[in-house]
Amino acid sequence: MFKFKKKQRIEITRITEYIVSGGAYFWSGYLMFFFIDKILDGSFFWAKSLSTLFGWTANYLLQRFWVFKNPGLKKHETEVTNRYIIITLMDFVLDYLIVYGLKVAGLTPYIGQFVSSGFFTVWNYLWYKYWVFPEKFKSYKKAKISIAKVVAHRPHGHSAYRI
Repeated sequence: MFKFKKKQRIEITRITEYIVSGGAYFWSGYLMFFFIDKILDGSFFWAKSLSTLFGWTANYLLQRFWVFKNPGLKKHETEVTNRYIIITLMDFVLDYLIVYGLKVAGLTPYIGQFVSSGFFTVWNYLWYKYWVFPEKFKSYKKAKISIAKVVAHRPHGHSAYRI
């Protein structure tokens, strides 16, 4: 039997949790899509949009607080949430194009969502691990400009204000 190092065990656990939470995201969105599409007879756009929004909410909570739990991210909550929103909006466009493209090609959207989810399983794991919920958060600090720095600035030469 293979004996894994601590880092490998942690990563295997994280991948397992990611797959489980991804399943919760997929199935909650899939069932919502079915409900809006078949029961409410909604349009493809609304069924896909609302089901995706529902799944995103479940996914964010599971990814942030279970899979990529990191107490250090608490002080970066706004940045983490903004990063998640950016990736998620990008995912929405790509997912819609993949599922719609497959639908136009003659494949039912129910199967198209499985195809799309295979792509996003790998795509999102990498984005989440290294950018959205990183181990060490690299925050981009805004330059601090004060009145003293502006007044002490010399347009042709070094600043009189030393940091």
